[in-house]
Amino acid sequence: MTSNAAPVASTGWRRLQHGWLLLAGHFGEVQTLLIVSVVYLFVVGPTAVFAGLLGRDLLAKRGFAASASAWREADSIATPDLERAKRLF
Repeated sequence: MTSNAAPVASTGWRRLQHGWLLLAGHFGEVQTLLIVSVVYLFVVGPTAVFAGLLGRDLLAKRGFAASASAWREADSIATPDLERAKRLF
């Protein structure tokens, strides 16, 4: 008889764990939505409004309409060489 009691307790425990994980998943979805909304409302939004009021172009997009290309020359090295290309850092 004791061998039959162990699977029943195990099944009950698994059902409880499965239910808890479902509930925690729903709480996680709501929590993620709230965190992303708060960050957007209090960080991204005011930063965009502030930059717009100051007339800042954070992505440097204003010159794209006047030029035919968005290409910019690199500032780092004027003459590339093979030894520098072999080094990763």
